[in-house]
Amino acid sequence: MVRGRSKVPVKNAEELSLMRRAGQIVAEVLYELQGQIEPGMTTRRLDEIAETIIRDMGGVPSFKGYLGYPATICASINEEVVHGIPSTRRLKEGDIVSVDVGAIWQGYQGDAALTVPVGEVEESLWSLLATTQHALEAGIAAARAGVRLGAISHAIEGAAEEAGLSVIREYGGHGIGQQMHEPPNVPNWGPPNRGVTLEAGMTFALEPMLALCGAETKVLSDHWTVVTADSCPSAHFEHTIAITKDGAEILTRRQER
Repeated sequence: MVRGRSKVPVKNAEELSLMRRAGQIVAEVLYELQGQIEPGMTTRRLDEIAETIIRDMGGVPSFKGYLGYPATICASINEEVVHGIPSTRRLKEGDIVSVDVGAIWQGYQGDAALTVPVGEVEESLWSLLATTQHALEAGIAAARAGVRLGAISHAIEGAAEEAGLSVIREYGGHGIGQQMHEPPNVPNWGPPNRGVTLEAGMTFALEPMLALCGAETKVLSDHWTVVTADSCPSAHFEHTIAITKDGAEILTRRQER
């Protein structure tokens, strides 16, 4: 956990404007992909669509080439938690797929994710998706100037526990700005009174990852894909937010055209 105000970047109005634009590129990609996901589609095709949209909107994919990552999006299916690499694998009826997207606009980053059902899915999976999205909303609601960072973590964990779901503890949110990952780390669990005090201008990517069963994970042989150790389904929702004097502004929420 990063401690100390000076280590957490605070953005000015111009920087926040650039991050809003990056966020809108990400939001547009997720909007388009969510509408196109269907049984039989490959995750590589989703990746191709995402890169085309990002570049057509004047952005640059954040993930492609980052630490050697080979694709524009992460596409994680069922028990895959995060960092699934797009491939020729075809989505099947009853799957869930988490899509994580990052884009850069004039040097500033946006990052968001959602989990989508593929056709008709089991009721337990609908509940998993709804609770994970609710956990993200709870974290955003807790994010305001003057509170400790732990208030976000505590709110996310509370939403998961209330529904009887497990929080993936090994991965979480992060600061974001000119770098995809800036300080501090934002755990999805823990007491409300830990971490830095939030200030207007701080920006974060909040991303709860919840599982139906256990919270333990492992990384596959591709050195990227994270899966639940017990092979139970997992969901992932994420937004980039900015702290304001009035609460949190969601920079990756799609604005109607």
